[in-house]
Amino acid sequence: MIQEASAMGLLRTILIILLIYFGFKILARIFAPLILRFVTKKAEQKFGQQFGEFENQSNQRQQHKRKEGETVIDKMPNENKKSNEKVGEYIDYEEID
Repeated sequence: MIQEASAMGLLRTILIILLIYFGFKILARIFAPLILRFVTKKAEQKFGQQFGEFENQSNQRQQHKRKEGETVIDKMPNENKKSNEKVGEYIDYEEID
């Protein structure tokens, strides 16, 4: 049996869609600030942890202060680097017009 669309069915469907839409808007206005607060707290905690780690590192650096003018080498260069002897010698030149 084939059912026909009626005006009441169409009106009922539109009314249900509008109720869902406005219900969602009202719930969003109520719960959006709560969700936003929760997200900002989590971000603040992550930032606090990272800042705490940074603060600990900077405190350790301050404890190991060097005398003024003292040269400090944090990382030694690799001694294994050798020039390629096949390339030749680099000669600096200047073009003349």
